[in-house]
Amino acid sequence: MALPAAFFVLFFAYPVVTIVGRGLREGGSWQWGRAADVLGDPDLLHVLWFTVWQAAASTALTLLIALPGAYVFARFEFPGKRLLRAVVTVPFVLPTVVVGSAFLALVGRGGLLDDLWGVRLDTSVWAILLAHVFFNYAVVVRTVGGLWGALDPRQEEAARVLGAGRFAAWRQVTLPALAPAVAAAALMVFLFTFTSFGIVQILGGPRYATLEVEIYRQTADFLDLPTAAVLTLLQFAAVLALLGLHAWTARRRESALRLVDAARTARRPRGAGQWALLWSTLAVIVVLLVLPLAVLVERSFAGPDGHGLAFYRALQAAAGADSTFTVPPLTALWNSLAYGVAATAIAVAVGGLAAAALARRGGGRLVRGFDALLMLPLGVSAVTVGFGFLISLDEPPLDLRASWWLVPLAQALVGVPFVVRTMLPVLRAVDGRLREAAAVLGAAPWQVWREVDLPLVRRALLIAAGFAFAVSLGEFGATVFIASPDRPTLPVAVARLLGRAGELNYGQAMALSTILMVVCAAALLVLERIRTDRTGEF
Repeated sequence: MALPAAFFVLFFAYPVVTIVGRGLREGGSWQWGRAADVLGDPDLLHVLWFTVWQAAASTALTLLIALPGAYVFARFEFPGKRLLRAVVTVPFVLPTVVVGSAFLALVGRGGLLDDLWGVRLDTSVWAILLAHVFFNYAVVVRTVGGLWGALDPRQEEAARVLGAGRFAAWRQVTLPALAPAVAAAALMVFLFTFTSFGIVQILGGPRYATLEVEIYRQTADFLDLPTAAVLTLLQFAAVLALLGLHAWTARRRESALRLVDAARTARRPRGAGQWALLWSTLAVIVVLLVLPLAVLVERSFAGPDGHGLAFYRALQAAAGADSTFTVPPLTALWNSLAYGVAATAIAVAVGGLAAAALARRGGGRLVRGFDALLMLPLGVSAVTVGFGFLISLDEPPLDLRASWWLVPLAQALVGVPFVVRTMLPVLRAVDGRLREAAAVLGAAPWQVWREVDLPLVRRALLIAAGFAFAVSLGEFGATVFIASPDRPTLPVAVARLLGRAGELNYGQAMALSTILMVVCAAALLVLERIRTDRTGEF
């Protein structure tokens, strides 16, 4: 636990406490009255209200659209199901900047809908809501569909034999069993949308802002650290409550249920109604998930002289006097890959040690507190972490402000929770008697880990590394502060290009977004290949 604890103290707790203290301490005393001023500001209360409202609306809309898809993947067997499952998951691993760019190409000014019918949604909240559904569709399908497919259908069939109608049997038998999974999925979607930054930043414009976006504005645009600190603490408290609620529903979801092999419950659709449900779900996936990405790719090739590689060639051009960057934009790809590899190595090392510590029996409250510590980066504004890096890690012995490692360290903070959650169940499942037998035969602790644990957790380790790499590629909130102008990452480069007027800048943003999408999708496909067993189930 020593190395992970030291990592979080130095690169998470210290920067966050420093930035909050810089905002709320004056003359050696805490200025808690500033909180009352912020909470009494009508404009900031409107931001808080919009944050909660759009998160609730996004969650409800996601459940409404995705629950039929969860049923289709759980109960139906059809050609191309494995490929379609991977397609559904691609949006979730995409950086939010890419998602915003895709919807901008679809519903924004000069987008597909604007060209065909003169319809624009980028000036309305609907673009934000639909982008959130696009991003979180896979959360509901994976969380609810995974349990739905493992529920024994004979329980519902027995209720129908006893006289219950189809809907009544589903409502009285299946729905109560699914309720914890639905609640867990809803809470995860609400959490992701409550802390939304990249999507709202691109599609919301000056009219709409979440707490995360407002923290960025108060910090970067107005340098109002006291207001940003209060908003950070407010968001942190709200997210902690959500994480606690999520943990409670997760424990309920683990309660005893009559489960069967998911492969045995799926069958080909029967009757016109089931075929209609399957085809309507496929239509939703094509329109909501595939179309925005297809439009993004198309716009990246739609140059001023017709379709071609003009925007991609422009990415390699040297930066001019009026350029957004001091280097060719394409260097952002190599920067992102290099940062991603370094962040993945850090996240796997820190997260792997943390998971190994948590997997050991004993420890009580200390271990539970350590487990909660690892999840805290998911509940604190990434903007706060990034700006905290700038103002806290600029003096010896932690003078890292000009260091190349500053970006991977920030990205690794977000990757560690994914590594821990991926490896911990597998490590806990290792039979302790195997370790004891190896120790009795004379193996040293390091040999026990190498010969017993590592072969059993190797696949989980590779999956964890894949998740950490994908997360690091898409990290934007903290990186936008600490990435230097001559070393931008792909998400930062896309955001900077979209922030400048001109067809060339817009086209280059679409091209960079397409490249980023392809890299993330490739990482996902590798991940899917590692995770898929012989039956194609996860």
